[in-house]
Amino acid sequence: MTEHYIDELVLKTIRLLKERKKTEFNKIIEELQPYDIAQLYQAIPRKHHPNFINSLPVDLISALIVELEKPLQTIALQLMKRSLLQQVLRKMENDDLAFILEGFDEETRQYYLSIMEKHEVEVVQSIIDYPPDSAGRLMNNRYVWIKDDSTVEQAIQKLRSFLEIAENINYFYVIDESRRLKGVLSYRDLILSNPEDKVASIMFSRVISANVYMDQEELAGLFERYDFLAIPIVDDNKELVGIVTVDDIIDVFIKEANEDYEKFAATGKDITFDTPATVASFRRLPWLVLLLFIGLISGSIISTFQNTLDQVVALAFFMPMIAGMTGNTGTQSLAVVIRGLSSTKLEANQILKLIWRESKVGLMIGITCGILIFGVAAIWQQSLVLGFVIGASLLLTLIFGTLAGTIIPILLYKINIDPAIASGPLITTINDILSLFIYFGLATFFLTSLL
Repeated sequence: MTEHYIDELVLKTIRLLKERKKTEFNKIIEELQPYDIAQLYQAIPRKHHPNFINSLPVDLISALIVELEKPLQTIALQLMKRSLLQQVLRKMENDDLAFILEGFDEETRQYYLSIMEKHEVEVVQSIIDYPPDSAGRLMNNRYVWIKDDSTVEQAIQKLRSFLEIAENINYFYVIDESRRLKGVLSYRDLILSNPEDKVASIMFSRVISANVYMDQEELAGLFERYDFLAIPIVDDNKELVGIVTVDDIIDVFIKEANEDYEKFAATGKDITFDTPATVASFRRLPWLVLLLFIGLISGSIISTFQNTLDQVVALAFFMPMIAGMTGNTGTQSLAVVIRGLSSTKLEANQILKLIWRESKVGLMIGITCGILIFGVAAIWQQSLVLGFVIGASLLLTLIFGTLAGTIIPILLYKINIDPAIASGPLITTINDILSLFIYFGLATFFLTSLL
């Protein structure tokens, strides 16, 4: 929605709420998506919030609550009477409820649990008890299961009775007497089959499922690989305990991408537009202080080769370019490796293949850029020897820089350290040191020819 449209909608909404024209208000709301309803809710003055919520249908209130940030969720829940709150909680998905309730203190959480149905309380409590990054934290029980000895007609009858509460009716999950997952059935297969057919005879028995303790990143990989709308979740006994839908997995992709970028850029976690300057500073400082001291090594290398630099001042002209190019190519390799590790578990042969490929990439980039800078330096400084030194230095530093950006995150991955912490600034700093050492070392070796 555009800013102008939101302003108009806010004024119209306030007028309708004041005049208590609930029918007209709901006509406007029905045209909006849950996210837009949440934006409208936040845009109107807070004194109108109680009337806004109490004018909405129960299903839209539950959708609105999910879209709000934690502090506003708490306030919105407090605005509802117990009877309405009970209906809203019943309408919400289990995983969303668990996410909201886990942020409350024990007393507040128990209050909300006390007004829910016993079965729903057990499900929500079990979700909260699973590890934070496990598949169990994302699952809900809004699905349709069918016994393997049922007929197609019985399955269709059950479907009709569960249409209102089932979140996903694209798949039907077939279980045995012990609730063990035996197969999956599509909606299309069900309606195209004869009513007398047994479900077991038309189901797909090779089911892609996930264990309740599977890491959410691995689960996201299954969705990416198979393009499913939902994946069944089973416990250690292969009993069906819930499903995870693709909309929840999208949130995982966004969360993991944000976390990896924070580590990759060494900015520190949980820094948003609203984070105070002092908090943001303290979260960034540890990395920056570490890089500061590592960066001093670059200064000591230049100091070591001061005599060479004094005699061939032109070397200083190309120093930023050598260091910058090496850092850039290392960061590019690092990004490729981290992106690969986020979706693939590398084996020894894959690691060797990757290192060999990146070596060839570094060599080809190094030769191309080395030849170009050789020509530029030779013409600019009118010295073929200086052009050779700079070109050869760039060739070597680009090869080693590419390898550093490849090997460092793999080493961290192998010793169970998140490779994303091998951030762009860290790789750049290491490659600065490496490139300066190679550059001045080569220049010192050819010093007599340069004079």
